[in-house]
Amino acid sequence: MSVRAEFDAWAKDGRDRGMEERHWHTAKHALARMPVEAGDTVVDLGCGSGYAGRALRDNKDAGRVWGLDGSPEMATNARSYTDDDAVDYLVGDFDALPFATDSVDHVWSMEAFYYAADPGHTLEEVARILRPGGTFYCAVNYYEENVHSHEWQEFIEVEMTRWSASEYRSQFRDAGLHVAEQDTIPDRDIEIPDADAFPTDDWESREAMVERYRTYGTLLTVGVAP
Repeated sequence: MSVRAEFDAWAKDGRDRGMEERHWHTAKHALARMPVEAGDTVVDLGCGSGYAGRALRDNKDAGRVWGLDGSPEMATNARSYTDDDAVDYLVGDFDALPFATDSVDHVWSMEAFYYAADPGHTLEEVARILRPGGTFYCAVNYYEENVHSHEWQEFIEVEMTRWSASEYRSQFRDAGLHVAEQDTIPDRDIEIPDADAFPTDDWESREAMVERYRTYGTLLTVGVAP
C-alpha cells in the first residue's frame, strides 16, 4: 500500500485528530524551541491535521506556513480545520519538495519523516529549500533505541525507515546539514497506571510503559543549513 492510500484511509476514519492529540504531548515542547521569528516561512512535512502549522502561527507569529502531506484526504481535513489565510496545505512527495531553493526559513516534521521512500534524498531536499541558517526540526518516536516502537511496522503496510540517533546525525551531515542538537523529549502527559494495574492489554509491566514514554519519548534531531 502507498503512503497516500494508507493515510487517506486514516483521514477518512478521523484518525488524524487522534494522531494530533497523541503527538502534541511532545510536539509542543519541540515547537516551543524552534527559533521562528515573526514573518518567517515554515514548511511542515507530513502535516497530518495541520496542528503544528497552526501552533506556529498562534505562538510564534510565523509569516507563512505550508503544510505538505502525501495524502489528499489529510490535506483536505487540515484545510477544513484551519481558518487562517497565511496557512495552506499541499499534496506532495518528500522526494521532490515543491519549494524553491533557499526559500524557507524552517522545516518541521513530526512522526512523518520515516515514511519517506528515500530519506537521505529527502534530507538533501530539505537542505536545498532552507535558507542559510534555516533549521530542520525532525521529531520521531519510531527509532532504533526505542525498542517499544519496533513492532509498529507489523501494523502498517507502508515501509518505514528505522534509524538510530547516530544514524540521524550522520545522515543529516551527509545531506549538508549541521547537527545543532539532538535529544529525547519525554511524554509526561500520558497517564501511567500504578503497578498493580499491570499487565494491561498493551503493556506487560509498568516499567516497560515508563521506559517507552518517560525515557525514550520522542527523538528530536535539529539540523541547520550552512
